[in-house]
Amino acid sequence: MHAIGGWRRVALWPFACLMRLWGRTLRLELSADDRRAITHRDEPVAIVLWHNRLFLSAEIFRRFRQGRPAYALVSASRDGAWLDAFFSAVGMHTVRGSSNKLGREAVSGLVDVLRAGHDIGITPDGPRGPCYDLKPGGLIVARRTHVPLLLIGGEFASAWRLKSWDRFYLPKPFSRVRLRCEYVPNSEIAGDRDDAMARLKARLLAINRDG
Repeated sequence: MHAIGGWRRVALWPFACLMRLWGRTLRLELSADDRRAITHRDEPVAIVLWHNRLFLSAEIFRRFRQGRPAYALVSASRDGAWLDAFFSAVGMHTVRGSSNKLGREAVSGLVDVLRAGHDIGITPDGPRGPCYDLKPGGLIVARRTHVPLLLIGGEFASAWRLKSWDRFYLPKPFSRVRLRCEYVPNSEIAGDRDDAMARLKARLLAINRDG
């Protein structure tokens, strides 16, 4: 398990502060139904969003999920160590493990978090894609713990697209982001796994419109 500390962790703080301020300038717009879905907090949820919308995650938790600790899955690699330090700086927690294959240690960690009553966040096509290729890990964890899913979509009025494998969205400061949120009860992901994955992928694609 790789980790960073000392001056490297301190050096991340200015960047993390900039990202937090940047996120607060965004105008997040959502319908009444979307707001009800994203603020539903009677039980822990597995929050699912595509990797290229990850910039929105800290601001979503800050504005709509306050009071519910959130944990994101981060790989045990050196790259994951930097992401772990960054998430800590912006107020989120992490579970470290094999995010590529969602290995046993990652599954156990996420299951423990949900059973403790906390939320988790998963990017089903991360960390290396292919883009919009839904992997089964999040579904496995949700079915094992009988928790609902919260699907998050983001449509950007103005954003830069990075030249990464997922064409990562970096919304411009003070720009508008249309959020679409769908609450999926656990009963809707029961049954055949392949069928459930196909339906979840279709729903995620439907609420995420690429410009």
